Amino acid sequence: MAEEIINLIRIWEEFASKQTDFKLNPDKSKVEGIAKGVLENEKNHGLKYCPCRMRAAKKDEDLKIVCPCYFKIQNTWKEKGECWCGLFIKK
Repeated sequence: MAEEIINLIRIWEEFASKQTDFKLNPDKSKVEGIAKGVLENEKNHGLKYCPCRMRAAKKDEDLKIVCPCYFKIQNTWKEKGECWCGLFIKK
């Protein structure tokens, strides 16, 4: 699983590098913990759901929380400058 975690983090780093207003959280242990949760959700539920959000068990709703979700509409982004789980933070 360690290689899977590294690969997922690389994908997130690449995704964040193309953005102008946010970056991947520099807290490596936090990012690794989130990656473990995302991969566990993929193993158990078939998609890379955010580990910090509850699934609704309705596909249309649950697709909104596939990581990286569209976090900029959440209050945590507006109030704290980070996504729901803190994976991405404002630059």
